[in-house]
Amino acid sequence: MISIVIPALNEERGIGATVTDIAGVLTAAGLMPFEIIVVDDGSTDGTGKAATKAGARIIRHPHNVGYGRSLKKGIEEATYDMIAICDADGTYPAAAIPELVRLYNEGFDMAVGQRHGPHYRQSILKMPLRAVLRFLVEWTAGRRIPDINSGLRVFSRTAAMKYFPHLCDTFSFTTSMTLAYMMTRRFVTYYKIDYFERTGRSKVRLFRDSLKTLQYVVEAIVYYNPLKIFLLLSLICGVIAAIVMLISLYFSIVTGIMLAVGTTMAAIVMFGIGMLAVLLKQIMDKA
Repeated sequence: MISIVIPALNEERGIGATVTDIAGVLTAAGLMPFEIIVVDDGSTDGTGKAATKAGARIIRHPHNVGYGRSLKKGIEEATYDMIAICDADGTYPAAAIPELVRLYNEGFDMAVGQRHGPHYRQSILKMPLRAVLRFLVEWTAGRRIPDINSGLRVFSRTAAMKYFPHLCDTFSFTTSMTLAYMMTRRFVTYYKIDYFERTGRSKVRLFRDSLKTLQYVVEAIVYYNPLKIFLLLSLICGVIAAIVMLISLYFSIVTGIMLAVGTTMAAIVMFGIGMLAVLLKQIMDKA
């Protein structure tokens, strides 16, 4: 009935408890038959042995290839069409899975755990980065998105695999998945969950992974709705041009007026490129 896919890299300390908790919750909720797949992404500790001991099915990568790639592999190898993904570090509550399954069965294409709590907001550096990414995704999707990269979600294997060529192989997998579903008008819902302190050491490298996430978000926007990104750039140039023009006229700065005119022309060019990108996408879709 349901396959649980858990990517794991050196999570020996937490993987056993995670698998046991999920199995217990699924059994108590009557969500059977089920399977728990742990994708051991080149771990150098006893992650695989601990997961096997807890009763999981193991898929092992010979070396680390990334969070997203591990999820793709686990989803491809899954037995059942209903998929739930979860992290191995104990941050997500297994008890929320039945509720996400219920929402999925009500007709939503994807049900996502919306994180909250002190451990979700703990990093001062992460908050502005999340805000920027959320703004870009919400601007493109045209709707509010409470949590763009939650790692606890339920969806269809068949539907998700159609997006695999455009989904990130690393940390940004869930972000690009959220955007892909929303940009193709699929139904996505959120359910509030507690987010706990992780077991073990985080594998996320804030600056590097944030840049990759931004890259994939922009690529996804350009692929699914290119006018949005060029319209945003055009609006930014337009606002800058207006501010510079007003200041230059007030202080009689000739150079500033020329700069404002040039920025206005850049805004027009950006909008034109966006229209051409939309036309090109329509041609490609028909082909």
